[in-house]
Amino acid sequence: MGDVVPGPMLAHKSMEEGVMVAECIAGQKGHVNLDTVPWVIYTHPEIAWVGKTEQQLKNEGVEYRVGQIPFAANGRALGQGDTTGFVKMLACAKTDRILGVHVIGNNASELIAEAVVAMEFNAASEDLARICHAHPTLSEAMHEASLAVDKRALHF
Repeated sequence: MGDVVPGPMLAHKSMEEGVMVAECIAGQKGHVNLDTVPWVIYTHPEIAWVGKTEQQLKNEGVEYRVGQIPFAANGRALGQGDTTGFVKMLACAKTDRILGVHVIGNNASELIAEAVVAMEFNAASEDLARICHAHPTLSEAMHEASLAVDKRALHF
């Protein structure tokens, strides 16, 4: 199904579209938000992203702020001996709404889920900055990136 409709050809997107079709057939309201479909490349390091890139925002004339944290500043990554990569968060300069998140590093495919949830609920970077993240975890890099959008990172 995902290969014959617009949008990325991703298995998880196709599953969501299948569920949407079943909901519509059952008389329910279906839902697929193509703006919050996570993209993942299962390499080492993993690469994952959701939403807009900086280039897209520039092309669209959107004012944005960037928070980026390297895994070299993350205790869990240091403990695992692999500090490759970073978490980058792009937020609207006016509203602080998260517009895109990009992760390169171990477990990027898992970490991107937090950004997907945040974007699906129109969260601001400040919303993620106010959530307590367990320590030591790789997810703390998402927290730090959200703080870095406002130049308030704790560990970098």
